[in-house]
Amino acid sequence: MQFDVLTLFPGMFGGPLTESILKRGQEKGLIAVRLHDLRDYAHDRHRQVDDTPFGGGGGMVLMPAPIFEAVETIQEQFPAGRSRVILLSPQGRPFDQPRARELARDFDRVVLICGRYEGVDERVREFLADEEISIGDYVLTGGELPAMVIIDAVSRQVPGVLGSPRSAEQDSFTDATLEYPQYTKPAIFRGQPVPEVLLSGNHGEIEEWRRGKALEVTEKKRPDLMGAADGIPRG
Repeated sequence: MQFDVLTLFPGMFGGPLTESILKRGQEKGLIAVRLHDLRDYAHDRHRQVDDTPFGGGGGMVLMPAPIFEAVETIQEQFPAGRSRVILLSPQGRPFDQPRARELARDFDRVVLICGRYEGVDERVREFLADEEISIGDYVLTGGELPAMVIIDAVSRQVPGVLGSPRSAEQDSFTDATLEYPQYTKPAIFRGQPVPEVLLSGNHGEIEEWRRGKALEVTEKKRPDLMGAADGIPRG
């Protein structure tokens, strides 16, 4: 799985990409992350990639030419059979676990365009991006943090990236429920014991308990998910 990130601040990605699961996934050759500085695709001496908006208004807007050239150069230099260009934008489809699975399953490469300032020229949205994605209804300084979130979530769905293939299957939201409670040693901590069923060795009863607890936790904390989890309409 290839990720190509268009950004004005490639240095922001150093920490997340060089630790933990993302680091191991790259070392195994299961994922590749390439960072592309948009200023490298500006051809004036000031490396300008933004300008004032037509019609007036505050702030600056990213110009279309560097973004188009960057994406086209990536597609030429790093061919991929199934490629998706994603603009990270507050106007985009909310990102969720099903979309993370789809991106990992359906595409070999994802190009992530990180917006900045007041946004990007509308022609990028209309004629270059295949889709827009938002990670939530709040304001961030730019698209770099959303890009990191998407890389992390999608990479977990790539076979072999996680140590155990069951880890991704048991993640919260995988079956529209939150994860069941987890316990580890000691069996009794400050007078609070681990549920007996988890010590029973009866895997059938344990799975039934976990499923019930997952539904219980979801009902309590995220009741909006329950319709998808149990097939019962809510609302």
